[in-house]
Amino acid sequence: MRTADADLVARCKRGEPSAFEALYRQHSSRLYNLAYRMVGNAADAEDLLQEIFLLAHRKLGSFKGQSALGTWLYRLATNLCLDHLRSKAARTAQATSSIDEESPSGRRYDPAAPAVQPVMSIDLERAIARLPEVPCPPWWSIDYERGRVRFPLP
Repeated sequence: MRTADADLVARCKRGEPSAFEALYRQHSSRLYNLAYRMVGNAADAEDLLQEIFLLAHRKLGSFKGQSALGTWLYRLATNLCLDHLRSKAARTAQATSSIDEESPSGRRYDPAAPAVQPVMSIDLERAIARLPEVPCPPWWSIDYERGRVRFPLP
């Protein structure tokens, strides 16, 4: 660990507000960029940056100096971002599982089970073939494959 980092950590442990401010100024942009890359959202990255420094303030007493201060903060930030992503995935899974669990009829959907009532499907090609022919002006361009009609610009 660099002597400047050791001095900064010692000052933070003594409770000097200017020391923690210096720590924040020195590392905040790098940690914000990490959080933004991991969560892909500026608002979440800003919230995580605050949480990162709150956690760093609480855990600074356990910093042993075996690695650089920036490396230690980076690891704290990475773990916090991963926890955030896991909890977000869990919240999403929980929200969707309650939707998947029960339908309004009280039956659960099982894609492997045979259909209770066969779904009536329309054979689109036969339906189109039964449509009466409508004459179109010769300047229209009709693409039946893509279902588009193009009108030339005047």
